[in-house]
Amino acid sequence: MGKISDIDLSLANIYRSWYDFRVGKRASRDIDFFSYHLETELFSLYRDLNFGTYRHGEYRYFTVTDSKRRHIAVANVRDRVVHRLLYNYLVEIYDQSFIYDVWSCRKNKGVIGAVKRTQKLLKKHPLSFVWRADITKFFDSVNQVILLKILERKLDNTKAFKLLEEVIASYTTPAGQQAAGIAIGNLTSQIFANVYLNELDHFVSHTLKPQAYIRYGDDFIAITSRQSQAHDFRRQIGEFLDTKLALKLNPKNNIIIPTGRGVHFLGLGIFPYGWRLNKRNLSRAKQRVNQKNVASYYGLVKAHSNYKRMREFQWHLFNKFNDK
Repeated sequence: MGKISDIDLSLANIYRSWYDFRVGKRASRDIDFFSYHLETELFSLYRDLNFGTYRHGEYRYFTVTDSKRRHIAVANVRDRVVHRLLYNYLVEIYDQSFIYDVWSCRKNKGVIGAVKRTQKLLKKHPLSFVWRADITKFFDSVNQVILLKILERKLDNTKAFKLLEEVIASYTTPAGQQAAGIAIGNLTSQIFANVYLNELDHFVSHTLKPQAYIRYGDDFIAITSRQSQAHDFRRQIGEFLDTKLALKLNPKNNIIIPTGRGVHFLGLGIFPYGWRLNKRNLSRAKQRVNQKNVASYYGLVKAHSNYKRMREFQWHLFNKFNDK
């Protein structure tokens, strides 16, 4: 591999990062203020980045409860432009090193692609066993020292690495742990997650060599020909995560079953010949549906539910949107 190019900190590239950040964002007081003072803000950011005086600001924290309780950290607009700058840079360097079956936060991939790929592999290996797992509190458990060592392999002595140190160190977990965690709300955390777990992906793919392996975020499955082999892989991967990445498998989602029975993965029940929404996600759709998004949710439920759950959703819509 040739020498890695350093990050482009030109005013033109900073502006492109602002533009990429701004696309699709709803208007807010912070975004409107930055946009109104755009020339001043971009020149200020340009000077700080190029003279080494950039310092990451504080986060605004809030909690959301979806399938589980999550603590979200949101940076200010200035820092989020830097996150976009770093994200664009890192994707160009690292994406080619990821294995094919990493489906999160990658161009032309995504959750629907991961679901279809999972179904295809279940169908391909009908007499095998599938192990479905994820990692306990992944984002808050990422070891910042290990992450920086991984990044340093390719980016040592670059301006980019100095910026990455600043962004990574800017976050502390809600528990106040030192050198631990990456912010769920940061765009950079998406690429950091893939870079960090790329260590696991290559260990599984090139050392353990299961029949199939798919990862989306910190959720993953491995398909093996024998149940005993699946148990052995679970032990070896648990040891690898613990010793190499300071991570733990989530005991609640650590199951091994025949592929023919299908697997609950990425919020769906996925089977060799189809998939459907599970009860939790059907309940979530019922809670979130409104007049503006009803068509989207109706299509989602229709495509991924059995007859009984589709009828249940239809009755919910009737009761919610019709006057009594």
